[in-house]
Amino acid sequence: MKDSNKKIWIDIEEPKTGIMFNSLINKFQNENIELLITARDYDSTYQILDDLSIDYVKVGSHGGEKLENKLATYIKRLNELFPLVIEFNPDYFVTFSSVEGPRISFGLNIPSIGYNDEPRNIPVCKLIFPFLDKIITPDCVPEEWYIRLYANPEKLIRYHGIDEIAWLSHYIPNPNVLDIYDLDKGKYVIMRSEPSFASYFIDELEPQKTLLSEIFPPIFKKFPNYKYFLIVRTIEQETYLKGKLKDFSKEKNLVITRYMPNMVDLCFYGALIISGGGTIVRESSLLNVPSIEFFPGETAPQEHFLMKNGFPLIHIKNYRDVITKAIEFLTESPRKNISFEQIKKRILQFEDPNDICFNIVKKALNC
Repeated sequence: MKDSNKKIWIDIEEPKTGIMFNSLINKFQNENIELLITARDYDSTYQILDDLSIDYVKVGSHGGEKLENKLATYIKRLNELFPLVIEFNPDYFVTFSSVEGPRISFGLNIPSIGYNDEPRNIPVCKLIFPFLDKIITPDCVPEEWYIRLYANPEKLIRYHGIDEIAWLSHYIPNPNVLDIYDLDKGKYVIMRSEPSFASYFIDELEPQKTLLSEIFPPIFKKFPNYKYFLIVRTIEQETYLKGKLKDFSKEKNLVITRYMPNMVDLCFYGALIISGGGTIVRESSLLNVPSIEFFPGETAPQEHFLMKNGFPLIHIKNYRDVITKAIEFLTESPRKNISFEQIKKRILQFEDPNDICFNIVKKALNC
């Protein structure tokens, strides 16, 4: 494969994909594969790619909470991607859950592979599953969930693990992050807002709002000596949260921001991680950090998988119960003091989906 002159198009549509695909991109680059990497302006995607020194082309944006805007940005992004892909002429297409990419790859007869761990995102899944040639999915997520959303069972590639293994299997802690942010190990809390504008959250919460406005104050009042990082997803959420927490605006121990680099390191050395989305609490619990996901729906299979395997993650639907449990965690300091070598050994018992993707693409390209 070293001198194959093959080309691969990779479309990155969200922050998680940027983090997840870093090792996959390195694998392809080590084989001298020519890459076209396109990325959508969504949350902190661009900042993550910049931090990882990944070369990419900026194409399109997220449509927000309104259905007509989602459709309009989809059409616009299709138009912007199309000439880039035509000119590049890739031999293969790789994505996580891009909506536009599979439609273009299907239309141009480009072999494709995607990842999906979120069949709860029904609109996106219905749009992409029929067009992808192969779909890499965690075996903890029921196969029938994919099939009922138009995935051909013969296309599904199942693996033992969850997506976060793709980057944590390569992770090495960097204690310098504590000096960068002037932190003490185990003396700070990270809170992440909900993806309230996502298609599966639209009917649950107004898109500019976040329940962190209710969760943070009582925890802070109980533990004012901890430092708190409240990480939101949009400018609207940031404005809303700062307005709701204006009484805390002079507190040096509170940081409200839309992005922080070194997030995995920050999670690893933190006391507690609380999030309205799944990714950050899955990775933090894999790193043996107490983690709470607050989400109004049912517990996801990935969370069941982690809890079944003894990782410190819980899912709570009611935000008042989140407050109670968080105070309990911080009072009891339940984090087990195990070595990173032990943590890494537990992570490596699962499969890395990037290894699976790389091997499938390599075989498909006959290299």
